[in-house]
Amino acid sequence: MSIKADNLIWKIGRKTILDGVSMEAQPGRMLGLLGPNGSGKTSLLRILAGLKRPHSGRVTLDRSDIGTISRRSIARRIAFVEQHATTNANLKVVDVVKLGRFPHRSMFSGWTRADEEAVEEALARAGMAEKRDDRWQSLSGGEKQRTHIARALAQSPQELILDEPTNHLDIQHQIGLMRLVSGLPITSIVALHDLNHAAMFCDQLIIMQHGRIVASGAPQDVLSEDLLRNVFSVEARIETSPYHSRPHIHYLR
Repeated sequence: MSIKADNLIWKIGRKTILDGVSMEAQPGRMLGLLGPNGSGKTSLLRILAGLKRPHSGRVTLDRSDIGTISRRSIARRIAFVEQHATTNANLKVVDVVKLGRFPHRSMFSGWTRADEEAVEEALARAGMAEKRDDRWQSLSGGEKQRTHIARALAQSPQELILDEPTNHLDIQHQIGLMRLVSGLPITSIVALHDLNHAAMFCDQLIIMQHGRIVASGAPQDVLSEDLLRNVFSVEARIETSPYHSRPHIHYLR
């Protein structure tokens, strides 16, 4: 077992954002979280990462209630990349990535070889090794996003949670990032807008609407023309791709 949610309810004032959400992320698999804007995806991710507390229900991490686990212990295990992650200081790329090692270090410990190796591997995986000495303010939006991905990977997480990670990336780096995440030997939960990317790379999908889960399962079992019409308000045709044998969505003009 990895991350599991049981009957989560979360509200802002009187408005219910998550309404009885239950789900489980399978170890070592990539779970795609889909739904229109306002469906509750980001709120669910923040609760799964331990950054918010639900009003009722609970999240467990290997059967332990996440509310009983220290923030430092959670950070050693779960890496979370927000949709609009930012860094105010004009640090070098490598220094931003080094921030991912903080949960693994004590106040008095020095920088170790394990820290260095984790940072170097993260830079390489995210395609930012050649930019390691560039300053944050000189980076493009896509480069900043990949730097945050590298920082998350430097945490050496067992679970990686990403909120719209392909935003601001050109198509080359969108595909590269999805290949990277799908190939990691860890559990990943990824909120996405691109349904074809989700179908091509994710092992399982969860579809949300109005704070509820309306469908879950393998892409070929979940994605249907009726679902696209009823949840996403689009007309489309779905066929099996001859290139990756996953569903491919053709939107109608």
